Amino acid sequence: MLTVHHLNNSRSQRVLWLLQELDVPYEIRKYQRDPKTMLAPSELRAVHPLGKSPLIEDGGQVIAESGAIVDYLVDRYDTGRLAPPRGTPERLRFNYWLHYAEGSAMPPLLLKLVAMRIATAPMSFFARPIAQRIAGKLQSAFVDPQLALHLDYVNNELAQTGWFVGDEFSAADIQMSFPMEVAMARSGLGGRLPHVAAFVNRVQQRPAYRRALERGGPYALS
Repeated sequence: MLTVHHLNNSRSQRVLWLLQELDVPYEIRKYQRDPKTMLAPSELRAVHPLGKSPLIEDGGQVIAESGAIVDYLVDRYDTGRLAPPRGTPERLRFNYWLHYAEGSAMPPLLLKLVAMRIATAPMSFFARPIAQRIAGKLQSAFVDPQLALHLDYVNNELAQTGWFVGDEFSAADIQMSFPMEVAMARSGLGGRLPHVAAFVNRVQQRPAYRRALERGGPYALS
């Protein structure tokens, strides 16, 4: 049976959701982040050298990276419902969003989180104002403008049909759900992104999304 190595509060929630949409049986091996560092436990390195999640095992293969996992699961288990046919313009757009999610959308969101943690990290009285100035400058000069650029772009794309590929839900929407949920929680731009907000609300109401939460456990992004 397919196994998902599932880390709490992570991208692997999308994999559980996709498997629920595909109605593929699977088992979960759960891992917890270190409460202080928020890093994955070392046990994951026994599955993959980088010790990251998500990871799946299927047919004797270990597959890492969210986009690669989504692509693999769609190719192996989908019946044409969650991805357009290969060789079509729609499939090209589908592939674009699979890679955009991690390659373009997530880096500024991660930098935002890093800057926020630098500003609030325990440190000496004399170092704190310096760290806060550095974190503030990083956010105002680079992170926040990049976030606004990307999120305005995505918001305009979603304004067309409400989905990322054509006018129907696809696995590209599952892949893009994580950065959009993070954006709503951390960017501070939710009020100017009505189509992103509507997308997040819409996907969170899907029965398969909710079943994945029941199996995966609590899921928090803030």
